[in-house]
Amino acid sequence: MAQPQFEEFTLAAIQAAPVYFDAEASTEKAVGLIHEAAATGATMAAFGETWLSGYPFWAREKNSSLVRRARALYLASSIEVPGPETDRLCEAARDAGIDVAIGVVERDPNTQGSVYCTLVFIGREGRILGRHRKLKPTDVERRVWGEGDGQSLVTYERSFGRWSGLNCWEHRMVLPGYALMAQGTQVHVASWPTGSDDLLARAFAAQGAAYVVSVGGVLRAEDVPEGFEEVFDLSVPVVGGGSQIIAPGGRVLAQAEDDGETIITATGSLEDVLALRSMCDVGGHYSRPDVLQLHVNGAPLSRLVRHESPEPMRAAATTSVAANGASANGHGVEAPSEVAVP
Repeated sequence: MAQPQFEEFTLAAIQAAPVYFDAEASTEKAVGLIHEAAATGATMAAFGETWLSGYPFWAREKNSSLVRRARALYLASSIEVPGPETDRLCEAARDAGIDVAIGVVERDPNTQGSVYCTLVFIGREGRILGRHRKLKPTDVERRVWGEGDGQSLVTYERSFGRWSGLNCWEHRMVLPGYALMAQGTQVHVASWPTGSDDLLARAFAAQGAAYVVSVGGVLRAEDVPEGFEEVFDLSVPVVGGGSQIIAPGGRVLAQAEDDGETIITATGSLEDVLALRSMCDVGGHYSRPDVLQLHVNGAPLSRLVRHESPEPMRAAATTSVAANGASANGHGVEAPSEVAVP
């Protein structure tokens, strides 16, 4: 029997600035960058956190008329998943023949008033594989983003291996990362709004025996929308850079040289993943499920649950009210057909 062959793949981190408050222009820029990454020979490319169309750097400022306008523009420039913008990204991924992970500001399609920090996974077939909404926004991010749920803590089978991703300080939470490691992730995207967190990214690569594409965004003076210089304070150390591609075990394979726009690449092989994981598989033989287990609630978060009562039950409830002067809920009224769940 022939020995297994380990094909090489190329991973890319796209370190770039979006067009803040402009989903259409950001989408067009992303399409161009996807093709640029593919031209380097990349198998998979990743963008930073909420890349489309921008991280809310203004959220740290005190409330003012300018901040209120920024809030309105941020919501107005958010996107739905799926939607016209993701359709364009899927088309670009298909045409370029590359898998793409991109951070987006995702608008709640029901309320139209909430947004999420979402990482969208797109396959080279030109379809959305899945999305992950950040579980816990950090610090001032809680003024802007809602919380995700556990249904998206999954991996995706791709030609280069099992693929996963988390946003920023989700890597500090420990358990989300473990949930992905226990599902055998082999290539992981760590997306950041600014520079890559070297310590957390390398720790994931070491613990999970996985490649990590750790990619940050960019914010320069020329990227600040006109009129918003006051709330995009560049004197605060929030500029990007430092994107990295890290090998299983924690060795840095490639790193952006500065905080400007660039695409970095590195070549990998599942041979390196399997060699290290055979020694330490934290979700397998290097675990103690008899002592410690992780339970994940994989149900989608639902705030409104609609119950449609059959007519016979509705008639019976009405009869009970007339006969006894009280309904089953004890208030003398028929039970509602809709229940709002907080």
